[in-house]
Amino acid sequence: MARSGDVGRPEEELHGWVVVGVVPATAEPVVARAAEFARRFGTGLACVAVEPDRMAFAESIDGTVLSYPIDPDSWADEVVFEPDLRERLLVVLADHDVPTAFVALTGDPATGLATFAETVDAPMIVVGSREAGLRGSLREFFAGSVALHLSHRQKRPVVVVPLAPVPRSQVLPWEDEL
Repeated sequence: MARSGDVGRPEEELHGWVVVGVVPATAEPVVARAAEFARRFGTGLACVAVEPDRMAFAESIDGTVLSYPIDPDSWADEVVFEPDLRERLLVVLADHDVPTAFVALTGDPATGLATFAETVDAPMIVVGSREAGLRGSLREFFAGSVALHLSHRQKRPVVVVPLAPVPRSQVLPWEDEL
C-alpha cells in the first residue's frame, strides 16, 4: 500500500480519527457527512483516496512504498492526493472545524481503506453509496462494492452515505441494468 500524506502528520498523530474514502466525483457530500461524525466524536478526519490503477512493488523501512501505474502512459513518480480535489474538500471542510489529513494510497480501495483504518485505529470508515449509471455498475461488477467488501472483510463499522436515494416507487440502480 503506497501512501502519501500531504499535511505532514505521521500516522501516530491520526490515531482514532474517522477515515473517509474519497472518490473525486462524489467526494463533497461524503466528506461533509464524515466531518460531522468526526466533530461529534471530537476527533479528526483522514480523507483517504485510493488509486486502484497502481501496483505497489517495494516498501522501505521508513514506510515509503514504491509503486508503478498499471498503464505505463500514466507514469508519475509518487502517489499524491490530487491537489484540485484537496482544494475542493477544504472548501467543504471550512464549515466543520475538524482537524483534517489528506492521504493517497494505491491498490484495492477496500483493502487500502481497511488497512489504513486499522493502522490509525479509526472508530469507523465512511464511504459513499455506489455510483449510478453504467460506469459505476461496470466497476462494481468487476471489483465489487467497496462498502460491501469493507463490511465483510474487516472489523470496523462502515457508514455508507447515500448519494442518490431512490424512492420506493422506482427501481434500484442495479435492477434496471440486468
